[in-house]
Amino acid sequence: MKTLLIASLCSVTLVSTSFGQASPPPATNPAATAPTAPAAAMSPAVPGVSPVPGMSPAAVMSPATTTAVASPVASPAAAATPAVPENALDKNFFVDNFRKGGPIMWPILIVSLTALAVVLERIFWWLGRWMRRDPKRIEKVFTAIEVGDVAEASRLSRDSRDPVLRMMWNGLNHQHASLQGALQVAAGIEIKRAGRFLVVMDTLVTLAPLLGLLGTITGLMKSFSFLGNEELAVQAVTGGIAEALIATACGLGIAIFALVPFNFFTSRVSNLEFELQTAATNLEVMLESQSKAAHAEVVIPGTTPSSATRSSI
Repeated sequence: MKTLLIASLCSVTLVSTSFGQASPPPATNPAATAPTAPAAAMSPAVPGVSPVPGMSPAAVMSPATTTAVASPVASPAAAATPAVPENALDKNFFVDNFRKGGPIMWPILIVSLTALAVVLERIFWWLGRWMRRDPKRIEKVFTAIEVGDVAEASRLSRDSRDPVLRMMWNGLNHQHASLQGALQVAAGIEIKRAGRFLVVMDTLVTLAPLLGLLGTITGLMKSFSFLGNEELAVQAVTGGIAEALIATACGLGIAIFALVPFNFFTSRVSNLEFELQTAATNLEVMLESQSKAAHAEVVIPGTTPSSATRSSI
């Protein structure tokens, strides 16, 4: 349960990060914000013409200079008007397509988060199971049983995190009551642990494409509902088709994402079941042979072999 909670938190963090990704700030034009010097200071003096007393400097400027000065410049109000900042979520690829996908995208989002959490939880569990494997101890247990030291075999298999060793310990402790029944119960518990959430993954693999198909149908219905209005027909029809395609793509993507881990985990469960069955069969055979050997060596007290009786006669 702890691993499932951690996996869920990781998935929610990933989705929140992708949804909340901010767009880069718009670039500003430094030329538009540069201060404009006065026209009189920018216009050069005309060579060969001396200023006449009482006349303004603009009167002695050349026509080209006068035209350049008279050219319109940007007004301070227009230059000081700040650009309207765009919403960061509007430029996000995932949020934009999520909105275009229509209301069916909310169930698809829930399915995707559930699939991601289950896949992460199963990955962590199988990694832990792989780290808990102890094949050397299993060989030691079989060696102890072969030499007839059942107590040592039980001691070696006690307090182990390996599923095979746990099953063997359960069988060794109940060998006098029902060895086969104890092994079957322990193996069933281990297989159930390994196959946890496989039913959920199977359901998600089937449910995600169906939700995408439902989004396709609703998007096409929305498109056809606007065909009678000539003014909004083109824009509405294209929006409905986009909604249908986005929902279908998301549903198929989730199904593909969950299908590959589902098949992998199913194969791992089958391999674990084969290992448990092999170990249980070997344990039964070895204990049965030890029991037969022990019974063969037992001599009933008070009786003598028949050969000795005939020889005395």
